Amino acid sequence: RLFNQACCCLLLEPKTCNHISPLISKLTDTMAPELKKMSSQLNAVGPELRGGNITLDQILAKTDTSTRQTKIVCTLGPACWEVPQLEELIDAGLAVARFNFSHGDHEGHKACLDRLRQAAKNKNKEIAVMLDTKGPEIRSGFFAEGKKITLVKGETITLTSDYSFKGDSKKLACSYPALAKSVTPGQQVLVADGSLVLTVLTTDESNGEVTCRIENNASIGERKNMNLPGVIVDLPTLTEKDISDITEWGVPNDIDFIAASFVRKASDVLKIREILGEKGKGVKIICKIENQEGMENYDEILGVTDGIMVARGDLGMEIPPEKVFLAQKLMIRRANIAGKPVVTATQMLESMINNPRPTRAECSDVANAVLDGTDCVMLSGETANGEHPTAAVTIMSQTCTEAEGAQTTNLLYQATRNSALAEFGNLSTSESIASSAVKTSIDVHAKAIIVCSETGTTATQVAKFRPGKPIVVITASGQVARQCNGYLRGASAVIVDNLANDMEGAVTSIIDGFKKSGFASAGDAVVVVSGTVAAQPGATNLMRVQYA
Repeated sequence: RLFNQACCCLLLEPKTCNHISPLISKLTDTMAPELKKMSSQLNAVGPELRGGNITLDQILAKTDTSTRQTKIVCTLGPACWEVPQLEELIDAGLAVARFNFSHGDHEGHKACLDRLRQAAKNKNKEIAVMLDTKGPEIRSGFFAEGKKITLVKGETITLTSDYSFKGDSKKLACSYPALAKSVTPGQQVLVADGSLVLTVLTTDESNGEVTCRIENNASIGERKNMNLPGVIVDLPTLTEKDISDITEWGVPNDIDFIAASFVRKASDVLKIREILGEKGKGVKIICKIENQEGMENYDEILGVTDGIMVARGDLGMEIPPEKVFLAQKLMIRRANIAGKPVVTATQMLESMINNPRPTRAECSDVANAVLDGTDCVMLSGETANGEHPTAAVTIMSQTCTEAEGAQTTNLLYQATRNSALAEFGNLSTSESIASSAVKTSIDVHAKAIIVCSETGTTATQVAKFRPGKPIVVITASGQVARQCNGYLRGASAVIVDNLANDMEGAVTSIIDGFKKSGFASAGDAVVVVSGTVAAQPGATNLMRVQYA
């Protein structure tokens, strides 16, 4: 009542402000307890500790992996490359098959590819193919005697860039010709995944030799990988072998992704696009960030690539291992804002190469990658040559599902949108429609979002805003279908003969399928994103709600 009286006085006669000060004072005294209570409540509304939506029932319930949105990349190898084994992996959650060209030859990879495509056909699934380039590498040399040498802490060893030299415990060949002029005293050289640490003492450019102090006892074999942390290495990102692998195997065999090793600058990506040419223009490039130079040029690389792989193995050699998790979070966040899919890789379930169950730390690593915002997680040796490939995919699928359940869709959407606007100032037309579609799907509790996409761009934009529900992509391109199903979080794909003619029929058919399967009931909402000019790339300008 006092508040209303004060407001009336101010509205009727603003000049009477001085005369109503006693009334305002009385109002303040009267409402003080209530104002104090409201202030306390307002202070409590703000950031809260993460995990408030996790319940005991959720912990005790059986994991339903049918809701999983994070995609799984599996490296193929002898442990899983027969058709029945590949079918098991597909059932367990395989979405992208990685062919590691650090090993094998074109003939062997082609035979494996044929078996993969037979398995995918048998399972009626769109499985994407990723060619992972060998890339530039620095390796130790061969030995004069035996297959191993033993090195003693505190002793010195000379590294020579004469790769024909047969080494021993006193002198060892290195495949990097510019070693002596690239390193300086005090820098470290890591050998065999860091199991041997050397510190540079002196360099001799004229003879191409570097003298190092041995920092730990170690036994190493021939041709072990070598890392030079903090050094800008004078080697091309694409070797002659890489170019041959792409042009003579990748493009002719209709691959979907190239995982480009040791990308260090944006020009590396442009070079790969040039090599892909017109026939390979639809192949998506995923840049593997594996050293400090790549980190320093990350934003410019992100601007021209299609996706990012957080390749933590070599990265952990190039930067301090305790910093790798920070690099992972930074790269994933920046990619999420840019709308570029991310693959998190290396040693995710490493112990399952031998053991039937992962460690708790490994499961937490997978879960934290999902919580960080990764679109895909990757298995390497676990599926390529491990003893339990199917079990590894299964537990990874379950872990991803549980991690997704710990996220709040609306908050994730708002955070992504706000971060993108803070970074870029505005959204493009199609991206704004994608954002609106996701917000609408949340508001109306839509069962799914159907996206009509010629190139996959609109589907990528919708996936960027993390709707937390299925994204069904309708496309006329088999390659686009495999790519969307392979690395877009929450997406699956349906292929039609002609997007312009079949779009509305496909939308209706998908919604009918939802009802028949029990996923949706009559009257449930489904959000549809398309263009008024169907099958025209970049013409997305329409979002509507359709009811089952």
